[in-house]
Amino acid sequence: MRILAIERDIDGAAAEGFTPELLAAEARRAWELHQAGIVRELYFRADNPAAVLVLECADLDEAGGALASLPLVEAGLIQFDVIPLQAYPGFARLFSGDES
Repeated sequence: MRILAIERDIDGAAAEGFTPELLAAEARRAWELHQAGIVRELYFRADNPAAVLVLECADLDEAGGALASLPLVEAGLIQFDVIPLQAYPGFARLFSGDES
């Protein structure tokens, strides 16, 4: 199952909590999840400094567990909006003979 995860800061999280050591640990864990095939794509939004991940997981619980293992989540600095995705079904209309 493909899952979109969009980072959100936690209200009241102190900017000084984002230490170089914690950010390095975050990158390391993201790399581990990528190598495990859980994080398929990882981006930063162009309009604000928030991560956007595409995950491949069996279900939302697995995705939640993977995201919870990120050091910035563990430290209570960020959280994620988690959105399950499905394949776009509209292409079937091109081949069904129904033009609506």
